[in-house]
Amino acid sequence: MAPISSFESILFDGPAPDEPTSREPPAYFADLRLDDVVGSITAGREAHDLAPFFQARLTDRSAIAYRHEVFRDLETTPCLEAVQAFATGMADVREHLAHAGRAHYPYEADHWFLEAADGYVATARRLSVDLEQTAPRSRGLAALTGYLAVYVGSEAFDRLATEVASVKAELATIRYRLRISGRRVHVSRVAEQEPDYGAEVLSTFEKFKQGAGTDYAFKSPEWPDLNHVEAAILDLVARLFPDAFARLSGFHRRHRDLVDPTVARFDREVQFYVAYLEHIGRLRRAGLPFCYPDLTDRSKAIHGHEVFDLALAAKLTADHSRTVTNDFSLRGPERILVVSGPNSGGKTTFARTIGQLHHLAEIGAPVPGRAARLFLVDQIHTHFEREEAVEELSGKLEDDLRRIRRILELATPDSLLVMNESFASTTVRDQLSIGRQVLASIIARGMLCVVVTFLDELSALGPSTVSLVAAVDPEEPARRTFRIERRPADGLAYAMAIAEKHHLTYPSVKARVAP
Repeated sequence: MAPISSFESILFDGPAPDEPTSREPPAYFADLRLDDVVGSITAGREAHDLAPFFQARLTDRSAIAYRHEVFRDLETTPCLEAVQAFATGMADVREHLAHAGRAHYPYEADHWFLEAADGYVATARRLSVDLEQTAPRSRGLAALTGYLAVYVGSEAFDRLATEVASVKAELATIRYRLRISGRRVHVSRVAEQEPDYGAEVLSTFEKFKQGAGTDYAFKSPEWPDLNHVEAAILDLVARLFPDAFARLSGFHRRHRDLVDPTVARFDREVQFYVAYLEHIGRLRRAGLPFCYPDLTDRSKAIHGHEVFDLALAAKLTADHSRTVTNDFSLRGPERILVVSGPNSGGKTTFARTIGQLHHLAEIGAPVPGRAARLFLVDQIHTHFEREEAVEELSGKLEDDLRRIRRILELATPDSLLVMNESFASTTVRDQLSIGRQVLASIIARGMLCVVVTFLDELSALGPSTVSLVAAVDPEEPARRTFRIERRPADGLAYAMAIAEKHHLTYPSVKARVAP
């Protein structure tokens, strides 16, 4: 039951690539807090195993544009509602199939499978009709619309739907009588003209009804399992109506591969879009902007307007706090953003933002910001300060140097590196010397880089470097604004770091001398 169609995947313009054997996220995920982002997005959707889709970056602009088109379609209410209704229906189908697989008694399993088939037929047909009506513009959803039109209109699908309806209708006509005497249960057919005593009883007592009474009905579990007595009764009923139950069991045997593989793949893959849109929808309602970035694989003149850290924004929004946005740009020969300023001023958050933007852009998702133009990088690397591990024989500085060496061996001119307070375990003199050598190597490669440091000298190594400074409130220098400004370093970052280390900042001194 696989009609010929050009549609194969809603995530890939063509056959979906094999998923990596390793389920580990990229090495930079934790440093950029993308592990938190993906965890929040996929929470509650574990059955779809979405993490690999959020971890694997795409390699060309056409593949990214394919996803942008689908996202834009799904940002329209009718299209999103159609997909959400499909997802709800397929969730019920999967639950029925799972219950059929767990059932202890054959006829019970047959029943749940028939319910799954009934739900599947209705869900596939509804999605086909809904997509025809919404007429999506994206290549992905337009191809799916054509695929479904052929699939649900096929002779094989029609036979499936007809057989489901026929088996259910035949089972619905079955009527039987239970007679319980002590520990014995007798099952027999009901005569054609035998009256419905239940209806007669209800009719008799209807005249005594005085308003709504308390409902003492027993509420059964949502997915009740047959016990051994019920299963035995069902077996006896099946003996009375062998043809109907034979058709039920035969239906189960013939249609074990019920769900079309392409429909099943779409059911999983489309959750990538729905989950992401639901996640950023909460932030949009809080006033934060998202955009579809302009991606280039030629020019490294990149910029972002009102960009922000997606992980931090989710936390602040949940706490009803404001998220500060920032701008950045690289022009001409500029390749390296050097961010200095006081501690806790938003420098690391800004650096993470640049890394997040490039990763999110390369999985084809809208990125946090009003507007963005980004370079299609081939690799993303991070070099963040690490806690010294007691089991390591090497020192912290040696570990930092080994890590940066491995990164520079792997990096190409098209790579991105985010460095945060690197080599802070050594003296200022050595840190400055190492930093200059590392940045010289990065400049020679022409790669993109973001550096968080309190060494102002690193921001003035030539035309490749751009100085950004974490600003403070001029009226109250101890208060951080979390705004990152493009201007020459003012030489105060290291002084502030020393003052904070020795508790000599204005708030610290004031607290100590207060009466």
